[in-house]
Amino acid sequence: MVASIKHTLVASVEDKPGVLNRVASLFRRRGFNIESIAVGHSEIAGLSRMTIVVDGANTAVEQVEKQLYKLVDVVKVTDITSDSMVARELALVKISSTTATRSEILQIVDIFRANIVDVAPDSVMVEVTGDENKIDSLLDLLKGFGIKELVRTGRVAMVRGTDGGSPIDEESVQKITRRRKK
Repeated sequence: MVASIKHTLVASVEDKPGVLNRVASLFRRRGFNIESIAVGHSEIAGLSRMTIVVDGANTAVEQVEKQLYKLVDVVKVTDITSDSMVARELALVKISSTTATRSEILQIVDIFRANIVDVAPDSVMVEVTGDENKIDSLLDLLKGFGIKELVRTGRVAMVRGTDGGSPIDEESVQKITRRRKK
């Protein structure tokens, strides 16, 4: 049996309605659970960048990459799992607080270099950015106060340095330009 690991795939896709649905459907058909998916504009107009985290065996993920290329809206796919990368998440956490617990919460938030973004009489909202472990550690400490609400973005990632860089190369840009002219 092949061991499963979390794979980070970066896909450059056309910025059109329905693309996210087609990509998610492909993973569903293959029986993969998408652990996180983050989509946003890229440095090239008309292209979006998807960062997809999926748990699967190496060979199966390679097959999913090949299937992604068959989707007409997918321009480029890169598995950056084994590359040296910077990966981050953002989380917003609403925590129950009283005047007695607020200073302790503020100290914990300060240690994690997080920010208080809202204060209400019975709660505080914290914004934290970092890797998955940092966010998990902060959440573990804040659970004791009572987490009222939590939202996480999922992983976004880039390969370090100039090598590897953007998954969008000149050939991919030309490919998308030709598609738009049709």
